[in-house]
Amino acid sequence: MKFDVRDLARIAVFAAIIAVLGIPGAIPIFGNAVPITAQTLGIMLAGAVLGAWRGAAAVVVFLLLVLVGLPLLSGGHGGAGVFVGPSAGYLFGWILGAFVTGAIVHAGHRRPTWWRTALGCVVGGILVIYAVGVPVQAFVTHLPLGATALSSTVFLPGDLIKAVVATLITMALWRAYPRAFGDLVRVAPAEKVDATVR
Repeated sequence: MKFDVRDLARIAVFAAIIAVLGIPGAIPIFGNAVPITAQTLGIMLAGAVLGAWRGAAAVVVFLLLVLVGLPLLSGGHGGAGVFVGPSAGYLFGWILGAFVTGAIVHAGHRRPTWWRTALGCVVGGILVIYAVGVPVQAFVTHLPLGATALSSTVFLPGDLIKAVVATLITMALWRAYPRAFGDLVRVAPAEKVDATVR
């Protein structure tokens, strides 16, 4: 996958959005080593707007900045240590989550739809991230996988709200400024969509 200058600019913008969503801080959950953050909303948006490869690239850029020590994670955390802690699996899951979200939302290079965007945000932005994060959390904390998975269900209501918000933002952006999606959508002649989105 080749990225041009405009792609790099979009990737940088969404890496910044993920960072900004960390400003409100993290909400610790009693009995769970992983806190609630708003940054998964940024992961969903990166995939939904940028597509699979560019969305994943935005997350990689963000995580590289965290790796070199910038305190961009919720709560002002950063540095290599976060990649070996209980949240490590979720951080790596963000990359795959953004990719899967983008792959579903833009399947077949079609324009975003409500149902496909919502499905992408739920599957990629929630289920995929949990699938990577929960086993790693269980391994790091030395807790049973089942117990860790059960304790992680406390995140579900908030994550479902984020999926709804991400869907609303994505569809509003598509209507207001389809150019933001770059060349992801192949417009058929019959579609009433400005060809400049290419």
